[in-house]
Amino acid sequence: MDPQATSVLLIEDNPGDADLVRLRLVEGRPAVRVNCVRRLSDGLAALSNEMPSLVLLDLNLPDSHGAETFRRVLEKAPNVPVVVLSGQDDEALAIKAVHQGVQDYLIKGDITSKHLERALRYAVERQGLLRSLEITRKQQLEFKNQFLSHVSHELRTPLTCIHQYVTLLLDGLAGPIAPVQSDHLKTVLKSVSQLHAMIRDLLEATRAESGKLRVEPRCVSIGDLIAQAVTMMRPTAAEKRVGLELAVDQRIPLVYADPDRALEVLINLIDNGIKFTPPEGSVTVKACVVETDPSAVYISVSDTGRGINPGALPLIFERLYQDSEAVDGNRSGLGLGLYIARELVALQGGRMWAASELGSGSTFSFTLPFFSLAKLLYPVVSCEGQLRESLVLVRVELTPLPISLRGNWKEICHQSLELLRRCVYVDKDLVLPQMGNNGTAETLFVVASTDMAGVNIMMERIREQMNTLPLLQAGEGTLRVTADSLPARAASDARTLEQQVWGVSDCVTEMILHGLGCKSNSKQEESREYAH
Repeated sequence: MDPQATSVLLIEDNPGDADLVRLRLVEGRPAVRVNCVRRLSDGLAALSNEMPSLVLLDLNLPDSHGAETFRRVLEKAPNVPVVVLSGQDDEALAIKAVHQGVQDYLIKGDITSKHLERALRYAVERQGLLRSLEITRKQQLEFKNQFLSHVSHELRTPLTCIHQYVTLLLDGLAGPIAPVQSDHLKTVLKSVSQLHAMIRDLLEATRAESGKLRVEPRCVSIGDLIAQAVTMMRPTAAEKRVGLELAVDQRIPLVYADPDRALEVLINLIDNGIKFTPPEGSVTVKACVVETDPSAVYISVSDTGRGINPGALPLIFERLYQDSEAVDGNRSGLGLGLYIARELVALQGGRMWAASELGSGSTFSFTLPFFSLAKLLYPVVSCEGQLRESLVLVRVELTPLPISLRGNWKEICHQSLELLRRCVYVDKDLVLPQMGNNGTAETLFVVASTDMAGVNIMMERIREQMNTLPLLQAGEGTLRVTADSLPARAASDARTLEQQVWGVSDCVTEMILHGLGCKSNSKQEESREYAH
């Protein structure tokens, strides 16, 4: 340690112990600067103002005790070495502290100036070594991710060329081919498709490991997504003579998830179930609400296959892991599918797990959060303990013309959503999450705390911002902005504020569903419209 840079934060509530430790510190290193506080809250505040060279921490303080004390300090200052001071020799607690990141554990009665000085010096040096190793690990990970991404992109080009030419031959566009030649070409095509899938998984896993996986949640019907996934996988199941069934509770409300990513997870799990289920077996997809967790939908994919070895079960979601006993000649892949699926579910606010018994099949389950419009609306539509006097629902429709669309439609929709968010007041208006998946059209909604006279200003602002989209500037799309007022709050309404907000939520939901299902261009009595 550099004496000129040595500063110690001592968190100790016993004045006698604090004076003794301070004395030992000065004896061993006169240039040390000690800041002593008596409570954990004061110590955390001191860490917010200045990061010391080291923290000396008593575990039993007036506002914190035991392992929770060092956990909160490590959370606040992860890069500062921490040495625990204790009045008792508790080996179990000492081991736990070291495992969680504490550098040393000292008994107050055994502290000498030489012992303390050596402990502090080693703690700082160990912490510096750990930081250096962490930086090196991150650099290696970044290099590996860049390498995998580069190789994957480079492999795609020749594989695409092979796929195109093999397809050309199979279609007979280059002349007639014999049946045996057709079979060989189909084998080549199947192998090319497998390689494409592996490369896609490599890219996705690389993005997941570097935190670059992106999800775009919106309000969707999980029942529709499950039905779509089952329909897509029925040919695969039929080819292997595996039954594919679904059981969806029709009372499940809308969920807040990325429809494309959720579909990707479902297809991955169903495909795995089919692959590991023998002919005449079955795969069942279920979705239900669990009484103990009313905030999420529970989705499971169960098969009647051989099951998973108990030793492999804790490892199946690990990157590149494959159970050697489960892999056969028909099984191909890199062992990335479940890893990617779990990461995608986590990004959408859910969790994934598996249960299995050898000989009795496996069940893979995951959750997705329900969409609660009332929770989003509450801070916007209420003010000083009551509903705002006027509320308006603004509808923004962006539609491309029936010509070849230039650019990525999803990216255009994402840009339009960002533009719309610039047009509202954060504390008074709410841009709602995207509703459903309408293909090449997008309808966005805003709940605005204003009246029909004031909404004109917002609509003009929306129009000006949206017209900066290249799609509209090139004349390749249309923009339509309309607004409808919500029913006024009755002065005699005796419901609680929360109940009134739920009422507003129900009204907004009904108006949105009506709007998404009705394409009439006629103006309503309380409506304002701008068309472009």
